[in-house]
Amino acid sequence: MSRYLTQLDDELCWFPAPSHALEEPNGLLAIGGDLSPERLLAAYHRGIFPWNEPHQPLLWWSPDPRGVVEPDQLHIGRSLHKFIRGSSFDISIDRAFNEVIAACAAPRRSASGTWISTPMIDAYQQLHRLGHAHSIEVWQDGQLQAGLYGLSLGRVFCGESMFSRIDNGAKLAMVALCRHFHRHGGALIDCQMQNDFLATLGIQQWPRSRFLATLATLSQQPLQDGCWQPRSISL
Repeated sequence: MSRYLTQLDDELCWFPAPSHALEEPNGLLAIGGDLSPERLLAAYHRGIFPWNEPHQPLLWWSPDPRGVVEPDQLHIGRSLHKFIRGSSFDISIDRAFNEVIAACAAPRRSASGTWISTPMIDAYQQLHRLGHAHSIEVWQDGQLQAGLYGLSLGRVFCGESMFSRIDNGAKLAMVALCRHFHRHGGALIDCQMQNDFLATLGIQQWPRSRFLATLATLSQQPLQDGCWQPRSISL
């Protein structure tokens, strides 16, 4: 067991029970703390994740319902299927984690800022170096065009953010994640909260209680060897 997981009950990494989260705003559970690996891993193992707007204090969330997808149940529509069959993209794992999180943090044209602050980037880069955080990259002609990143907790992948510089790029990254994760025994992808984009991919909404019970079981079950070995993968 990771030395970080032995500290789940340590006072420095303590969190309220997710059942105490607010209904409005949905899932707000705690304020403050830090982004140390110990605290982040303690949070994710309890179904809690950090998110805050720029210049806000650090906020921790556990929404109800929870957006999830079983990787073998991802919905691939006719147009997306046609796009995948006709695409000439290269897909890789963990070959450009820092570039992916930087691209996810870049302000969108429709937004004035980004919630992925420099301390947040530093924290997840540290988790990547420790073997907990991973990325999927989509390349075209040697250029990084789309990707996503998140944390692996046993047979659960906790998705954090994604980006795309091309049409359907983020969807392609999600398809790649689901297919690869499923091939290695992955059973659930946590998408945190459903939105219009995720709804097109068949993301389900589970009651928080169901998600937490499933997380507690699957996070203790190992993936098949080699799932997160940096390399190119096929769809």
